[in-house]
Amino acid sequence: MHSGFQHLLIPDPLFGGKFPAIVQYPTLEPPRGVTVGPFTWTATLDAPLAPGRFPLCVISHGGGGSHLLYRSLATHLACAGWLVVCPEAPRDNRNDRSLAFTDEALTHRCIHLSATVDALLAHPRFGPAADPRRIAIIGHSFGGCAALALAGGQPWSRNGTPIPVQRDPRFRAAVLMAPATAYFNAPSALDEISLPLLVLAGEKDSLTPPREIQRTLRSLPSAVRHDIVVIPDAGHYSFLSPFPESLRRPDFPPSQDPDNFDRELPLIVERFLALAFPPSPAP
Repeated sequence: MHSGFQHLLIPDPLFGGKFPAIVQYPTLEPPRGVTVGPFTWTATLDAPLAPGRFPLCVISHGGGGSHLLYRSLATHLACAGWLVVCPEAPRDNRNDRSLAFTDEALTHRCIHLSATVDALLAHPRFGPAADPRRIAIIGHSFGGCAALALAGGQPWSRNGTPIPVQRDPRFRAAVLMAPATAYFNAPSALDEISLPLLVLAGEKDSLTPPREIQRTLRSLPSAVRHDIVVIPDAGHYSFLSPFPESLRRPDFPPSQDPDNFDRELPLIVERFLALAFPPSPAP
């Protein structure tokens, strides 16, 4: 199986207009390569969708980040039999950071991620191929915070008030990569979570240190199946796809890793998701 690639515009329920997303999906067509700006994908633009019905995964980027930065993971999942959608968060992305890292951004992020699922399930091409019973979310950093909120967590503001979010029960599993868990330190903040979680932390991450993630997630309900994996030598940005050589420089932290770390996302993510929702067999 290979990866198809399609640009998608998703209706914005908050600000009007539409926000961009990339969809990668299983195809039988060998990759021709796709280029967007300085980035390349091992995929084929607008390739025919492989026959079958597939689980759906949404990947949510970090605060002020980009939906273009998870190419390796999205391509790997598409080749493994997943529909994968990477949306850009309105007003909280590399081009518009007007709401980045605010309480409003978290509320809005959850709404936009749910709207992304709505759009994929209603899409004339992808909707019939998506299995609505098998939907997962992967979130990095602030995106991991949003994923935890959509899973049923109640985030709290720095001023001690709950941030309004709406759980989305369509998500049945979540992978949190270097998640911003500080929003969930209030008592009972994680009491309503019931879906399985895989949490990946970078051993040398100074922004979301493993010990802080582990401390917060100790309050998960005992029945919640979860695994916290500390990736040796990884930093906060080590979960992104490698940047082109022209963009790698010391004053651009997302392109940098701690010494001795090779930035290739561990396949433990794909293995966990495949265990939770095995890809549908081809007809």
